[in-house]
Amino acid sequence: MFAGLAAERGRWPLWLPVGFAAGICLYFMLPEEPPFWSGAMAVLALLLATVVCGAEFRVLPVACLSLAIGFLAAQARTAMVATPVLQADLDRVHVTGTVTSVEQLDGGMRVILSATMVSGLETEGTPARIRLRFRSLDRIPQPGMRIRVLASLQAPSGPVEPGAFDFRRHAFFQSIGAVGFAYRRWELMPALTPNLWERVNTGFEGARQFIADRVQLRLDGASAGVATALLTGEVTAIPEADLEAMRLSGLQHLLSISGLHVGLVAGLVFFTLRALLALVPPIALHFPIKKWAALAAMAAILSYMALVGAPVPTQRSVIMTGLMLTAILVDRSPFSLRIIMLAAAVVLLLQPEALLGPSFQMSFGAVTALIGTYDALAPRLSAWKAEAGPVRRGTLYVLGLVLTSLVAGTATMPFALYHFQQVANYGVLANLVAVPVTSFWIMPWGLLVYGLMPFGLEGWAVSAMGMGADVILTTARFVAGLAGASLQVPAAPAWTLAAVSLGGLWLLLWSGPIRWLGLSGVILFTGALFWPDLPHIRVDAEGRVIAVRAADGRLLVSTRRAGRFDSDEWQQRDGLAGKPLVWSKTGSRDGVVRCGEGACLYRPPDTPLTVLLQSKPGRPERCPAVDLVIALRGAMPCPASTVITADDLAARGAHSLFLRGQDLVVKTTRPHPGARPWS
Repeated sequence: MFAGLAAERGRWPLWLPVGFAAGICLYFMLPEEPPFWSGAMAVLALLLATVVCGAEFRVLPVACLSLAIGFLAAQARTAMVATPVLQADLDRVHVTGTVTSVEQLDGGMRVILSATMVSGLETEGTPARIRLRFRSLDRIPQPGMRIRVLASLQAPSGPVEPGAFDFRRHAFFQSIGAVGFAYRRWELMPALTPNLWERVNTGFEGARQFIADRVQLRLDGASAGVATALLTGEVTAIPEADLEAMRLSGLQHLLSISGLHVGLVAGLVFFTLRALLALVPPIALHFPIKKWAALAAMAAILSYMALVGAPVPTQRSVIMTGLMLTAILVDRSPFSLRIIMLAAAVVLLLQPEALLGPSFQMSFGAVTALIGTYDALAPRLSAWKAEAGPVRRGTLYVLGLVLTSLVAGTATMPFALYHFQQVANYGVLANLVAVPVTSFWIMPWGLLVYGLMPFGLEGWAVSAMGMGADVILTTARFVAGLAGASLQVPAAPAWTLAAVSLGGLWLLLWSGPIRWLGLSGVILFTGALFWPDLPHIRVDAEGRVIAVRAADGRLLVSTRRAGRFDSDEWQQRDGLAGKPLVWSKTGSRDGVVRCGEGACLYRPPDTPLTVLLQSKPGRPERCPAVDLVIALRGAMPCPASTVITADDLAARGAHSLFLRGQDLVVKTTRPHPGARPWS
């Protein structure tokens, strides 16, 4: 093995961003915030070790240094975006802030306010940004306005269970420390003097809202939502039923402004301008028109990124595409693993938190797999295209779409299963229709809409975009309605995602026989899907709902009136279809839950332990002998060897409990309040 690694010396630099990613993962895995000096000291010490070590021993300190740099980047990013997180719910308080962005929803709007003030809250404890939902679209505030509204506020919600997506951490890295809803209409307040960056942001946000309004003059419903999403990056106006159809059909990636869209914008500008310049012989013969076209394409994708709000997927795609265009400017091949890994390194160092999200993982996973695959097939593909006529070229294009969809789908499948517990089975079929429509119809019309809108002449181009959007939506609904459209599996532990990610990278980044060792990571991930480790009991962080495992493996919940989002997420993470069942006032049909006098006894089918679930205020007249007591809000717990109270839930977040024989394992979403800056 070591001889094989030595033979791959030329590919060692490809692993530097993997080291960055490992350091970032280490930072976010820590239960408590590390000392602020720890990352910097580690980087300095390893830099010294790299200088002192001889060339033949330098690879180890360099590998450790890459990990330390990733750790330090995550620490620095946390300090840069730090904002107070609301510690207690506030009802009917006056919130004043400057409108940063407005998202129109399917029934209302969502507004992000900056430079906020909250009545009754000290300045040092006020979040930098607050997100509010308005139930009406009667009056839409414009970006840059300063408004005042009566609202209810709470902290962004944490994970629904240990290992689940952390909404609070996600909001923290957007500097959002509170969320809520408005009670009544907003009132206009005197605006603050904006700085240059705020004026630029307000201008682009105003342009996005203007585009959305113009689209809605020609289109309505889901078609308007899809066209708006591709022009402005705002997907919130698409009805939830259509979003679900896009997910089940494997077409949701078309709504995220990422590699496909940025690549299409760059390609359309690059090839169109180059073709036009080639029509003028004096220019084509004496000037580098290819490089001119690359510069124009770079300007186009930067403008596109600014217009759609520069979300993380778009930033990542613009960096990647920009590096490819830069390669053209310096006469290098733009399609190589080195370019992709350099793009990954830039994104990881600038936005380390992006590593934790499915967008980063799926995008880079797909692109890396595609480049690795096409590099291996390049000689044969070149031979096929050398003497191809129109029919063969058309056939090769269709086969290319199929291959691309298969490779990208296979590469992103582990991430889809880990994050969403489902994968689209007919994604190849749906993409065969939707990707060409997007590439050759919707995006060209979209560029024309941008050009015509300043003159008010975009109406017919918007209508043409709507025709393409209708085709995509029809395809999504048809494919999503097919039998077995998606595969659902239980949530896998985080170590399995690490195993399959490292295994896939090992397969793609090495070139010799040593690469096949990466299959071990793929096998580990696949095996974990068949032997899931699911909790017997779950309790949400607010103590509103409890879920238990029935004898047949189904999920039973105490109520659907409260904590509905949590129970739906638990159902999905168990890989179960439909909605969870509610046990009755007397208990469950299978007898594992028996209720009476405001408390329920739960006897798991595969352990001898007994659990008392208390939901009624006060204490029962008689406390049974049990191994575990869970007392929700207002309940006085009966005695037991293990007791979980409402105070425990408030302090440590959502709980997951595993009953293994005579043993009880309790996992929580945090060790204590304030363990991390976002908790």
